[in-house]
Amino acid sequence: MARHGGRGWNSKVLGAALGVTLLAAGASVWTAQAGALGGPSPKATTSAARGSAVKPVAADIAHASDQGARGVNITIDDGPDPVWTPQVLDVLRQYGVKATFCMVGTQAQAHPDLVKQVVAAGHRLCDHSVSHDTTMDKKPQAYQAQQILDAERMITQASGGVRPLYYRAPGGAFTPYSRHLAASRGMRPLGWNVDSKDFERPGTAAIVATVEQELPGGPTILFHDAGGDRSQTVEALRQILPRLKEQGYSYGFPVR
Repeated sequence: MARHGGRGWNSKVLGAALGVTLLAAGASVWTAQAGALGGPSPKATTSAARGSAVKPVAADIAHASDQGARGVNITIDDGPDPVWTPQVLDVLRQYGVKATFCMVGTQAQAHPDLVKQVVAAGHRLCDHSVSHDTTMDKKPQAYQAQQILDAERMITQASGGVRPLYYRAPGGAFTPYSRHLAASRGMRPLGWNVDSKDFERPGTAAIVATVEQELPGGPTILFHDAGGDRSQTVEALRQILPRLKEQGYSYGFPVR
């Protein structure tokens, strides 16, 4: 999977997360978990959604839709953002589409009201790490564990107790360790088939064309609701969502 850009935005998020990371580095929970995959199951760092127990899921990277061969998964990355997430939610509501929101931990922590709005609208949550470090696969396992588990905790707390059901590595920087750790926490590793390239702001028409050209290759489409001006994304969704329905597609969630 190609790694998208946004280095300038990443540096801002990394800076915002620095305090969290330093605090976490001194904690024993996630460092203990860093070596846990070869032994006992990792300890929970967050309560289960609505009181349910955490159940491990498959560790392979999901791409398929729970709606079958004509299903489409809309996934929205890097938020929540106070400007663009509400606009994305409005478009999804207008067309009756449910999506999976892959949230950065510091963003969720900063905007818990938006996390709750996403959940209340029937969308699903996805752990997208604490600070969107696209070099996570080059970092020690302890760092990977901190990024995944602290983000899980932040998102769950911001949502009011609803846990993320997926884990998407920033830029697709998965490792066997990170996949199995996330899966042990009930978060299915989540990939994508269609990179809309909306992060590069190529124009609404280009985003729509990319989605239509690449969709035959798989159902999971990557969009963004943070990291800069996302007006092109909002307009592209406004065009794509009804068009795909007219073509006989149905909207679902990634398989678990």
